[in-house]
Amino acid sequence: MKPADFTLSAGPTQCSSRTLAAMGSPMVYHYDPAFLDTFRRAEEAAKQVLRTSADVLLLQGEAVLGLEAAGRAMVRPGMACLNLSSGPFGKGYGEWLRAWGAVVHEVEVPYDSAVDPADVERALRAHPEIELVAVVHSETPAGTLNPVQEIGPLAKAHGAVTIVDCVSSVGGMPFEPDAWQLDLCVAGAQKCLSGPPGVSIVSVSADAWALVAKNPDAPRYSFLSLLDWKHSRLEGGRFPYTPSVGDVHGLLACLEQLLEEGHEASFARHARAARACRRGATAAGLRLWPRSEAIMSTCTTSIATPEGLTDAQVQAHVRERYGVMLSGGHGAGNLMRIGHMGVTADTMYPVVGLAALLRALADLGVPVDIGAGLDAALRVLSDAAEVPA
Repeated sequence: MKPADFTLSAGPTQCSSRTLAAMGSPMVYHYDPAFLDTFRRAEEAAKQVLRTSADVLLLQGEAVLGLEAAGRAMVRPGMACLNLSSGPFGKGYGEWLRAWGAVVHEVEVPYDSAVDPADVERALRAHPEIELVAVVHSETPAGTLNPVQEIGPLAKAHGAVTIVDCVSSVGGMPFEPDAWQLDLCVAGAQKCLSGPPGVSIVSVSADAWALVAKNPDAPRYSFLSLLDWKHSRLEGGRFPYTPSVGDVHGLLACLEQLLEEGHEASFARHARAARACRRGATAAGLRLWPRSEAIMSTCTTSIATPEGLTDAQVQAHVRERYGVMLSGGHGAGNLMRIGHMGVTADTMYPVVGLAALLRALADLGVPVDIGAGLDAALRVLSDAAEVPA
């Protein structure tokens, strides 16, 4: 089977030709001075993209590796943690915390909602022993956004360290680790940065390193070791193991493209793509999955699958009939997601995804107004007031 003509999923997303070309760079020795310069530039670009002064590590594995490495570095058996769950990734992190021996307190909300900072504050007051707060910023399967800009200061005032999954938010929406007092943040290149899915971008604050230092079982001499990267790379200028040379070239390329475009321009482009999809979906008669527009992430448009159909059924029809790859709910519920990240948050990509979904639903017997939906989406893209300067 040939690849989809359009990949408008929730990631990995399409890469630019420049990023693809960079990933095809010659395979060189990782201590070749040319590659050492490439890796150094990628580290610096990652700090600029994250807008942080904290240490930044480039772990050689997809962002789930970074999230696991971060937790294993900080969590001690018996340690009190607060897990904030608003979707499958947040829920799954709580299971990891329990597996590592933590005493887990949890604030959980339905997967079409976002965590309320007031509930976080109440949990922290009720359990003064909490040392770590885990939260997902953009819960990709549900298409929702948690207010980490408010949660970070609450945790800091309590004396707790935060670990934040920002995999699908960095590059596509505001994210300010330093300003929001966030400690350990894990990003990935394969979402709004339109890069390769083989590198975890991990920022680590001084408070996060202090919590790692309290854990005698923090991994060492391990693929999951933050300390190995700290001691080898940050302090010694060497690698703890061979980095993924091709992925690093691709990472640098996509980071540089974001910096050349500018953060605010990228945020505006992603927001416009999201508006086009959402207005088109509602004009066609569909219901958006999140309870309110205020908590919608700009990286995907999540749409409730009409009654009588499953997300897998719709996804397969869109892929087979129209050559467009969309995403289902992946544990968040019976919903469809149109991804608009990085490259696909530009030009007509959102309309392509919306058109394929609406036509597929009509094929499957759902009474949707395709014309009204596409007209509403195109109006967003054509309205001069909607176009970023």
